[in-house]
Amino acid sequence: MTALWTSCLVVALAEMGDKTQLIALALAARCQRAWTIMLGILIATTLNHALAATAGVWVARRLPPAALAWALAVGFIASGIWTLRPDEAPETSAPARWGPLLTTVVVFFLAEMGDKTQLATVALGARFVSAAWVTAGSTLGMLAADGAVVFGGSYLARLVSPVTLRRIAAALFLILGVAALAGALRLS
Repeated sequence: MTALWTSCLVVALAEMGDKTQLIALALAARCQRAWTIMLGILIATTLNHALAATAGVWVARRLPPAALAWALAVGFIASGIWTLRPDEAPETSAPARWGPLLTTVVVFFLAEMGDKTQLATVALGARFVSAAWVTAGSTLGMLAADGAVVFGGSYLARLVSPVTLRRIAAALFLILGVAALAGALRLS
């Protein structure tokens, strides 16, 4: 359960102000079908993060524990620093004939490739060696963060600034990085 809740929290906070969150807001405003957009996000994120968590587990099983601990420490610390930089939303100009569900799935899946939340999911998969729990947690985190903008949009932005949320996410990544670094030093 630690893998589920840690993954959920890390990804939800990392997603705040991320380009995929901005895409979710743009799609929701454009299509006016919140539940359809959320279903697309669920499908795309589950597929993308299942691949990422599985890659993390694969790496964890092949690297020596000390090398894995160092890689995780560097990965989490880099993610913490990366999280402080706000993203810009790419264009979401998929063909209208695709409909809102397929458009959301395709755009979201592709936008997540190499994104900080996907890379965090790889690191979390390696850390917890559990693709299923990490995928479930990271997908819940994405749904929570993106659901906030799909359903709450500008109201949420008035409650908590994106800068504050990015700082919280960065701090969480840095805490995980320092914990992994301590483990790496113990193994070395």
